[in-house]
Amino acid sequence: MTSEPALEVRPLQESDRDAWAALWLAYLDFYKTSLPAATFNVYFDRLLGADPQDFNGLVAVLDGKLVGLTHYLFHRHGWKVENVCYLQDLYADPSVRGMGVGRALIEGVYAAADANGTPSVYWLTQEENTEARKLYDRIAKVTNFIKYGRVEA
Repeated sequence: MTSEPALEVRPLQESDRDAWAALWLAYLDFYKTSLPAATFNVYFDRLLGADPQDFNGLVAVLDGKLVGLTHYLFHRHGWKVENVCYLQDLYADPSVRGMGVGRALIEGVYAAADANGTPSVYWLTQEENTEARKLYDRIAKVTNFIKYGRVEA
């Protein structure tokens, strides 16, 4: 009988830079966007920084290989005394989809939020991201808010 490979969710580390960058690039490709290399470096450094206003990073590791990432941020909210947590990025390598990587990463963010005394966690996704939404519908509730963004000049 073969055992299931062990999935680990842990904080992002400096030694993860290259594997993180490959996942980050695939994530951006999924959303049909790109960023300059300088942005990669600044973001990665912020993810590892000590500034509480910066994002935090978690990675999913399967058999010693990074297979997923998530980035989240604690911030103040005008309607709550405690901070809230915004889960900005979530990505699992297509080769491991359906193996619980996305759920484990979200649960990792939930655990970090709980440890921070931050009960509210929220995120956005595109309406047509139907596969991910199947998971989200099981572990979260959809809200009725619609996102608007400033038209850039």
